[in-house]
Amino acid sequence: MTALKKYQRLECGGLWRETPQDQRREVLVRFGDATLVLSDPKSGTAISHWSLPAIERINKGQEPPVFAPGPDANESLELTDPEMIAALGAVRHAVQAATARPGRLRGVLLAGAALAVVAVSIIWLPGALVRHTASVVPPAQRADLGQRALDDLARVTGANCQNQLGLQALATLSERVFGPVDTPILYVMPEGVVRPLHLPGDLIVLPRRLIEQANGPEAVAGAALVERLRTRAVDPIIPMLDHAGLRATLQLLTTAALPDAALTGYGEALLRAAPLPLPDAQVLAAFEAAQIPATPYALAVDPEGKTTAGLAAGDPYKGLAPSPLIPDEAWVALQGICDG
Repeated sequence: MTALKKYQRLECGGLWRETPQDQRREVLVRFGDATLVLSDPKSGTAISHWSLPAIERINKGQEPPVFAPGPDANESLELTDPEMIAALGAVRHAVQAATARPGRLRGVLLAGAALAVVAVSIIWLPGALVRHTASVVPPAQRADLGQRALDDLARVTGANCQNQLGLQALATLSERVFGPVDTPILYVMPEGVVRPLHLPGDLIVLPRRLIEQANGPEAVAGAALVERLRTRAVDPIIPMLDHAGLRATLQLLTTAALPDAALTGYGEALLRAAPLPLPDAQVLAAFEAAQIPATPYALAVDPEGKTTAGLAAGDPYKGLAPSPLIPDEAWVALQGICDG
């Protein structure tokens, strides 16, 4: 969340519980760009990724503070570090300010901008309003909108898979592919998702079938990598606002609030939408930079190779024995992320 850059790379210790019945466990807590990363202090292995805007304090009025990654989460994290506690409070304040209480000056400026854009859009194209609104939505609100869209998707697919060992493996894979700072949140939905999807706030949804049928983590890593490229090619808020309509878009621009009804059905629309095609050269460059072979992903997307022949042929690591992206036991755990 770039609005809170002063907290980037902030680290502290904490006490984490996987479920309320488990013993507390010491973890290293790292404040990232849009995530809170929990890792083993000895090995450095990621244990869990929490989306910053979704984090809630669950023991208000009590000390020390205890946080959770959402209202229905089993995990909890006890913190005593004042700076980390202040950072999480600042995140919550940023989300609330962006979504519920825009400042008077900001409101006036947005209203003026909205009138100008509306005038231009009437003469030109309705898409102008959507593009301008997308350009001024702050990071905190992007993350909030992404979580709301994920909730709508879950109405169709069921809640995201939450086997704890699988979630730890997913966090480890995400850090391996994207690095420890600019790491997206990866989700796996139990049913209905046949291809990777992405949402505002750097959220990526992966198909359960892809994980369970793959021979190794390379295809899954490649799917996440390519979907991240799509978020860079087209702002994920644009299709969301196209779905919401011009009236809801104008309301977001002028009041910094998007009605819940505007997102109803967006999850189903995502499932029906065709993926954005990307140039092979761009995709191969990303695979090379991340040191991930492209062939496993190409075969997973199209086993016959009709649409992904260029990726397989241009694989920068073709014929080389790849080093493991994650340990074997982590891959086994990831394959069981929807179990239990």
